[in-house]
Amino acid sequence: MSADRTGPPVTAFMLVKTTPEWLAMTVDERVRAFTTHVLPVIEARTRGVRSRFYDTEFYSARVTDIWVWEADDHDAYRLLIDALRETPFWDRYFEVVDLLVGTENGYARTYGLKPLATVTT
Repeated sequence: MSADRTGPPVTAFMLVKTTPEWLAMTVDERVRAFTTHVLPVIEARTRGVRSRFYDTEFYSARVTDIWVWEADDHDAYRLLIDALRETPFWDRYFEVVDLLVGTENGYARTYGLKPLATVTT
């Protein structure tokens, strides 16, 4: 096993479902709500996080969106979740259905291997 203890980035797949309150807003109201009540809190309270947002409502009835977060470390991820929970995003605009958190190719880091399961064709 590898003795490498440098922490890899933390990746979180946040599976969310829109709420009736969010859907009742117009697109302009949603943009205003998100840029006024959610983004400023994330920007003020976190460091070392990046995100991508995927719409899935046309493929899934259980989850309408997946927000993929990458954080520099577990502390940065914790700060992100704490920040989001203090905004209307959490359980008002969106129901957080599940959080799947991991590190990319963790097995390879553990055993000092090249990432065998990462494939590009």
